Amino acid sequence: MNTRTPALLLAWLALTQLSGCALNPRDSGHAAGARAADHALAVVGSPYRYGGNSPSGFDCSGLVQYSYARAGVRLPHGTEHLWRYSRTVSARELRRGDLVFFDQQGKKSSHVGIYLGRDQFVHAPSSGKQVHVASLANPYWRRYFTAARRLDAD
Repeated sequence: MNTRTPALLLAWLALTQLSGCALNPRDSGHAAGARAADHALAVVGSPYRYGGNSPSGFDCSGLVQYSYARAGVRLPHGTEHLWRYSRTVSARELRRGDLVFFDQQGKKSSHVGIYLGRDQFVHAPSSGKQVHVASLANPYWRRYFTAARRLDAD
């Protein structure tokens, strides 16, 4: 009986260590999304600039790229690339830091924002405008909404 006790203890320790490892990436991913949302909010008011990914000017995917980089997650620039790096979630599953995509040019991913919660998202809208918070309940955004997506890091 004494020889089985160390083996059982070792098996138990291995299982608890493995399960802990499996949970950490998901937890840190969710935390990264929430931090990215905070970083995006910190640059509200920054101007729109096509191809931009810094507080001196952002386009929509540049805002996502910058915000996630500040949260420790490297992402490519471009809405189609972000689409490929993410997976669809239902609107009911949306959480802070998820991406919301819109079709404004006949493409499923022509515009992207970062979900904040309570139907709000932050985005860099278009030339002549500034990074700001908008509502998914707004008829304009509701009309063009195509998908809620979560980054694989989450």
